[in-house]
Amino acid sequence: MERETPGRLFWRRFRKNRLAASGTLIVLLLFLVAALAPYISPYDIGDINTKNALQPPSRDHLLGTDQLGRDVLSRMIWGSRISLLVGFVAVGIAIVIGTFLGALAGFYGKWVDNVIMRFVDIMLCFPTFFLILAVIAILEPSIWNIMIVIGVTSWMGVTRLVRAEFLSLKERDFVKAARATGAKNPRIIFLHILPNALSPIWVSATLGVAAAILTESALSFLGIGVQPPTPSWGNILTAGKDNIEIAWWLSLYPGLAILITVLGYNLLGEGIRDAIDPRLKT
Repeated sequence: MERETPGRLFWRRFRKNRLAASGTLIVLLLFLVAALAPYISPYDIGDINTKNALQPPSRDHLLGTDQLGRDVLSRMIWGSRISLLVGFVAVGIAIVIGTFLGALAGFYGKWVDNVIMRFVDIMLCFPTFFLILAVIAILEPSIWNIMIVIGVTSWMGVTRLVRAEFLSLKERDFVKAARATGAKNPRIIFLHILPNALSPIWVSATLGVAAAILTESALSFLGIGVQPPTPSWGNILTAGKDNIEIAWWLSLYPGLAILITVLGYNLLGEGIRDAIDPRLKT
């Protein structure tokens, strides 16, 4: 009988989770829409026609038009690219910072662990969203500033997860064997322990993308995120807020897009977590 590898065991558990499969489908569809935006977008996102301003959904404009007569569906399709870019870059920054600090804290312990974890505690004392608001208010609002700020204010959870994994793994036999062969600490950290501590990092990254998309949408909704004319689900919602009584579609469709996208990433992250270790399921 062929031995079941960890990869096959993970895939077998993941396939049985219907909610995880639904989340995966949503995420893949979002990737597909973002990748094919130039080909499936029915109109140019910069086409302004004030004669068609605030037109309800119709055959010509499936999701209606905004206050400048621009096609809402086209802007939402291109806005999916912004969501993916912000999500992945911001989470990438958070994962790099969190993994590095968590690895140092868990591996070296003692005063290194105390200093890093007290810094984590201090960062967790600040309301993250208001910290982001303060930084963005000082800096010029732009998509790159938003990604960097979200990334450098959301690494604390990753640090705790990686630290916990390192505290457990550094006492294993394979680490002792690596020390016995004369391996230096950096080699032990990055080549021996870190590959075995990736499971919680993958889960945190998947859930972090959803949080980053939600944060970017909130910032854009407040007018300090992605700036017009660049389309973003958040700034489309802003137009919906200004015209809520006469243009319900400007609030409904971007809101649904954000809801479904965040739900998809959350379901995918929960599915990965349960497939990695079913004992974590509550």
